[in-house]
Order: sequence, then C-alpha cells, then structure tokens
Amino acid sequence: MTASDSRQYDVVIVGGGHNALVSAAYLARAGRRVAVIERADAVGGAAVSERPWRGVDARLSRYSYLVSLLPQQIIDDLGLQITLKRRRYSSYTPDPADPSRGILVDTHDAEATAASFTRTLGTDGAAEAERFSAFGERLAPLGRAVFPTMTEPLPTADEVRERLCDDELWEALTSRPLGDLLRRSLQSDLVRGIALTDGLIGTFSTSDDPSLAQNRCFLYHVIGGGTGDWDVPVGGMGAVTAELERAARSSGVEIFTGVEVVSISPDGEVHTMTDRSEVFRGDLVLSGVGRAVLDGLLAAGGSATIGGDEPEGAQVKVNMLLSRLPRLRDESVTPEEAFSGTFHVNETMTQLDAAYAAASGGLVPDPLPVEIYCHSLTDPSILGEELQASGAQTLTMFGLQVPHRLLDDTDPVAAGARLLAAAQASLDSVLAEPLRDCIHRAPDGRLCIEARTTTDLERALNMAGGDIFHGALSWPWLEAPASTPAERWGVATPHPRVLMCGSSAQRGGAVSGIGGQNAAMAALEMLGG
Repeated sequence: MTASDSRQYDVVIVGGGHNALVSAAYLARAGRRVAVIERADAVGGAAVSERPWRGVDARLSRYSYLVSLLPQQIIDDLGLQITLKRRRYSSYTPDPADPSRGILVDTHDAEATAASFTRTLGTDGAAEAERFSAFGERLAPLGRAVFPTMTEPLPTADEVRERLCDDELWEALTSRPLGDLLRRSLQSDLVRGIALTDGLIGTFSTSDDPSLAQNRCFLYHVIGGGTGDWDVPVGGMGAVTAELERAARSSGVEIFTGVEVVSISPDGEVHTMTDRSEVFRGDLVLSGVGRAVLDGLLAAGGSATIGGDEPEGAQVKVNMLLSRLPRLRDESVTPEEAFSGTFHVNETMTQLDAAYAAASGGLVPDPLPVEIYCHSLTDPSILGEELQASGAQTLTMFGLQVPHRLLDDTDPVAAGARLLAAAQASLDSVLAEPLRDCIHRAPDGRLCIEARTTTDLERALNMAGGDIFHGALSWPWLEAPASTPAERWGVATPHPRVLMCGSSAQRGGAVSGIGGQNAAMAALEMLGG
C-alpha cells in the first residue's frame, strides 16, 4: 500500500453510528481532537430516517424506531434538542383463539385496562389484571436500581443486588430462566406472552433457555429511563442522529463519510481506502462497529482478534405506509388505540416457544409472532401535509424468532418475500379486512411496503449476522471490581489502545448512546482529562 497522506488525532472512531457520535461529541467538548470515519455516505448507522418510496413524502425510521435507554444525562450533557413522546397505550393483544377480543393496556385508565382483561379472559380476568399490575410494580425497582448506573463505572453484581433490595427477584432474574418467573407471576398464556416478548426482541431464545439470553434482553427492556417506557422520537429516528451530528460537528469533530476502513492496528493506526489509501493515527481507537467486524479489521492489520460467539440476529422488520388503518375483528377497540401502542399478534408464551422450536428446526414459524406500532399516530410530523390530511399512517411490524440461519445460502429477495408474507398473514389473522387493501401505493403503482431482513442489515449496515445488538447482550455489572478505566466502563478489548464504543460494549444495544458515553469517559481517563 502506498499511503498518500496520514492524519494524527487524539482519538479515531471507526463507524459513524449514534454511539460513535456520542463519544465524539463528549471527547471534542473535553478539548480532544477527534475523527469519525464512516463507510456510508451519511452518519447514523441504524438510527436513521429515510424515504423508502420514490415520490412519497414519508420519512420512516427505517431500522431502529423507538427510544427507551437514552439517558437524560446524555441529552443534557450534549445539549441535544430531542423530543420524545410517551404513548398512552402500552399494548394491545388480541386472543389468537378468538381475535374478536383482546387486552388493551391503557396507562391512563386502570379500570379500562382491567375491563379488557375481563372481556378477554372471562371470570379470571380481573384477578389476572391485578397480577399483571403487581408484576409491573415488582419489576419497577429494577429500573430505579440499574438504570442510573448505566452512565457510571460498572458496579459489581453485589452492589446492584444491594440496591435492588429484593433478593428473590434478583435470583429469579439472574439465576433461573425467565419462564419460571413468568409462570409464578402470571396465570394466562396470553399475558405471559405479553411479558415474554420483552425478552425476545432481536434475541433468538425461549422462555426456558438455560443461557438466560432472554433474561438479559428482558432486563434491558424493563429498565429504560428508570421506568421501562418506550417513547417515540418526534421527527423520526433521523432527528436523533441529526442532533448528535450537530453536537459533534459544533464541538469540532471531523467526520469523514464514504470512507472504508480496511484495517486497524493495536498501536492506533486506522488504514482506509477510497480513491487512495490513507492512514488515521490516534492515541486511542474507538470501535463503533460490531465485535465481529472489528475482528476482521484487526486481522487485516495482522493483529490478534477479540473472538467471541458469532452474532446472529433473529428478527424481520416490515415498514409500510397505509392509506388508512385496517379494521380489527375486535370491535371494542379502535384501530387508533390498538396500533398506537405495541400491538402483539400470535405472541402467547406457548406460541413464542413453539416459534423458537420451529425456527431451530429450519422452518419459518407459522404463525409468525409479530408486534406492530404506528409512529405517525403519536408523531404525524414524519408525513407530508397531504398524506396527513388524507388519513395515511405508517406502520412498523417486527417479526420475532426468525434467526439469520434461516436466510443463509438463500436468495435474499425470495427470503425477504417469504418473511414478509408470513408477517402479513399473521397480522391478517386478527384483522377484519386484508392488510393489503389498506397499503398506500406510490406514484409508480408500487405498494408502500418493505421487509428489512437480517441479510439486509448485514449488507446495508455491516451488522454481522443482522444482529441489532452486535452480539449477545451482557449483564450491566461486573462480578468483581475492575482494574483499568476501559474495564471499569465496560469498553475494553485485549488491545489497550482499542476500545469498544458501540453496541458491542458491555452496556450496548438499542438506541441509547450509553456505549458511546462510557467509551468517552474511559478514554478521557486514559488520556488524562
């Protein structure tokens, strides 16, 4: 390679996702010279908004879509102008055995919620509503105990256990499969499924998985913001990235887009290639790419790799624009109520476990467990004025238990069509009319619907295996105190000058900025400021 130029920085960040931008902004505000290198033509990674259909004025959060784990501390520290809206309805779950009835969880009306339990479950409905409420109250201390630690050096497990003040819950969550806790807390298969889905988003697992992968995913879903609420970013996910980019650039960060990193060395050299080769040198290198991708870059530089399990995503995301919301078979609930929260379809605990078994055997689950929500009901600003006036709505559908292995060695277009058909069929089972009849058409006549599979994520975003978490989630604590800044902040690699700053960090995953903030704090300690 003939390097035509080289650049020197305090910190070079590989990858331009939201975590990388958080790290960059913190470091630049502390007076450090920072470069961010992104292979795509724009920053943001999975946290972007796009117009998928030509001639249609709809800006969809194409990949990531809700916000729960982004701490207010990061918003305040970086001066971000971000508006997050709380959804009134937490969820709607029709009974797969009789979709003319379903449970609507209304956070503003406990009596209405209890009435929907009774309408759906019959004589035990009122008691199950009380159990469901009690289960939520019992979990609430997890958010208060764990979430404030996410922007601090990693606590030990013993310290978190002491903060929780509930040894029984601690043991249930950290030592036994989640299914045990759900069976002891809830009686209805339908209601157990509502809870279990929080352990399966992007995670291929089952209620009784001895690895506790579902437990770790569940924990991250119920601690967000200290309350577990999932909020809608006004303007779409791209508005979040735009603010992060503004904060980084205004602090002096140099951002290079359309630049491919080809190797990283442990001594801080980042080699790139566009129309010419170039070397970025940093006292530290922060990796915003996944662990598996970093391994490839280290290997290309002739260095020892990090290793670890092969990442594997387990979801399909369907984006669509509807001319109007479809009618439900349950006439006691309006479409606006059902779709504004998380709409669970074919997600009883039994169905979720059966779907895992089917996918483990190489089959697309039938029915496919899906959950849906409508961003535009909470935030109509993502639609142009004409679409808003016409009654059009976006719809996001997320299919579970579809691991990347189902798409390996297959035609990606055919695989996407197969998963899209499975997702539509699942939703159609609880609708009073076919979903297809409600899908908006673009000016060229195409239906405004697309599926983003794990293969799409791997190819478009360089996410190995289409894993939205860049690998298995970790508990957000240590078993014993750490000795180095990188270990204390959960961003260490075997190479002292290379840190994780993205979703592969110990407290990574989802749109949170936590991995980025943690890496910046460790880097400042290491750089002496």
